Amino acid sequence: MNKQIQSKKNSENLIDRRTFLKTSVASAAYFAASSIRPLSARQVRKQQPNILIFLTDQQHLNTISAAGCPYVKTPAMDYLVENGVHFTESYSSNPLCSPARSVIFTGRTTSETGVHVNGLSIRPDIPNMGQWFKENSNYDTYYAGKWHLPNNRIRSIKGFKVISTGLSGPGYLGDASISQACEALIRNRISSKPFLMVASFLQPHDICEWLRLNTYNPGHLRYPEIESELPPLPKNFQFDSKEPQYLKNLRAQREPAIGKWDELHWRYYLWSYYRHIEMVDAEIGRVLQALQETGQIKNTVVFLISDHGEGMAGQQMVRKSNPYDGASKVPLVVSWPGNIQKGKKITDHLVFHPDIMPTVCDLAGIKPPPLVRGHSLVPLLKGKKVQWPNFLVTEMPGNRARLVRTLQFKYVTYVNDPVEMLFDRSIDPGETRNVSDESKYAEILKEHKKILMDWEKHLDPAPGVPNSDAWWRG
Repeated sequence: MNKQIQSKKNSENLIDRRTFLKTSVASAAYFAASSIRPLSARQVRKQQPNILIFLTDQQHLNTISAAGCPYVKTPAMDYLVENGVHFTESYSSNPLCSPARSVIFTGRTTSETGVHVNGLSIRPDIPNMGQWFKENSNYDTYYAGKWHLPNNRIRSIKGFKVISTGLSGPGYLGDASISQACEALIRNRISSKPFLMVASFLQPHDICEWLRLNTYNPGHLRYPEIESELPPLPKNFQFDSKEPQYLKNLRAQREPAIGKWDELHWRYYLWSYYRHIEMVDAEIGRVLQALQETGQIKNTVVFLISDHGEGMAGQQMVRKSNPYDGASKVPLVVSWPGNIQKGKKITDHLVFHPDIMPTVCDLAGIKPPPLVRGHSLVPLLKGKKVQWPNFLVTEMPGNRARLVRTLQFKYVTYVNDPVEMLFDRSIDPGETRNVSDESKYAEILKEHKKILMDWEKHLDPAPGVPNSDAWWRG
């Protein structure tokens, strides 16, 4: 638990000055070169593993059975959790498809990649993961499935050999073709080189289609036989009305408000979302089985990550594009049997998408590209003590807002909106009480603004990105 939490006698004095001084200094030091050195040439020859990235689309953090979700069956994801490291404080770089993916594959922020909304391409002077590995390693690089930078299913991606584009249409059809292509390559590949493979699935994004088809509440459960299986509403179903106007508008424009949902329809939506999770779990299982049966599972580092989350009724939100944890947090599990910790849950380190690029580079024994904004997770995977940033910054679609997450607090600010949000997660993990206007939090609010300003000063925004100087200028 964060040491900023004071005793009840001092509840009015919540500020640990030494902690925040360290945080402020860290906001400048964050951009310094990582102290973790790449593997030596000798280590590379002995340990150079295959790297497999499972990328799901729109997966809520708490949707894995082995991680504590009782409403879903996920044997494949369970295997990864039980045989690897599970990061519970894992954030998307931007809770929207294209922006988040641009960060996963570059290690830079969305304002730097230029992909601040869907349908844009990565800035040409920033290499993607496949390009970097092609130029700096001996890895074969493969990509299967959704790209979305700018288009979705394309046959050519710089740096990668595309082995499957998926099928047109929904994920419940296309995802099987993606997993089958990965399985076939794993079982039949004859190259002696290690591989970097991305399996980018569409599910559980099909929940968006479900929402369109079930927008209007019929007033009764469509399938009464499943009523006993419906999950309950989350504890943070209610929300604080002190929100930026953008979030108020977003909620009003989404299906629950339009369709006048009652509790039963909300619960039916949750039940349906879990079924979408189970669909993609089956495809992940197909690829893991191929690794096991070909004897490659122990020499393959497997990542499970998503581009962004899903509202799942928290704050009465569905879909994405908002700073609440439902949309902004994502699963992150890394498995490498016999080489990293097994069945480890890491709850005291803040991690996010920019950490993926330096991590895969570290595993491959190569330097990361210049100016990556994250840090290698390898020391944490191996249980080593390492100095780690105590904050992260997430951008919002359209570059209209910023989220600053520290060990105890979350701060959110939107451009040209006087309403800020500050959540004290030590007493409000569900983010239902905005304390930004409470006097005892005034200094904490000020410190988080400074963290954001210092962070912004170091970025190199792409031309044409809106609001690129809105924060650092104060």
